[in-house]
Amino acid sequence: MEIVKIAAFAFIALFIVQIFKDKRSDLAIQISMVAGILIFLFMITKITAVLQFLQQLAVKANIDFVYLNTVLKILGIAYLASFCSEICRDAGESSLASKVEFSGKILILVLAIPILMAVLQSILKII
Repeated sequence: MEIVKIAAFAFIALFIVQIFKDKRSDLAIQISMVAGILIFLFMITKITAVLQFLQQLAVKANIDFVYLNTVLKILGIAYLASFCSEICRDAGESSLASKVEFSGKILILVLAIPILMAVLQSILKII
């Protein structure tokens, strides 16, 4: 059960962060960031397996890789924006966190436009 390992690691990191929070808030933020990055690195193998599975499905379904790559980029932007905004909130910068989330949403919209256009063209062909 990998989630138990992740949760235990997160609670240990949280405990250490709480110890340093009042004395050295800069160090507490750095510990929190390192813990988040380590959890992300631990999940890289799982993310790779999911990506390989999606690529296999795309090949079987005869889906153009351009669309799959765009969807994966959108997912990456969403996760990174969320991760970054949470770090900003942990540091007490909720205004900056909101800006990061807004930027992520705009970038997702920009990447989604070609897919939306392809869907609309397909609908127009059917009609």
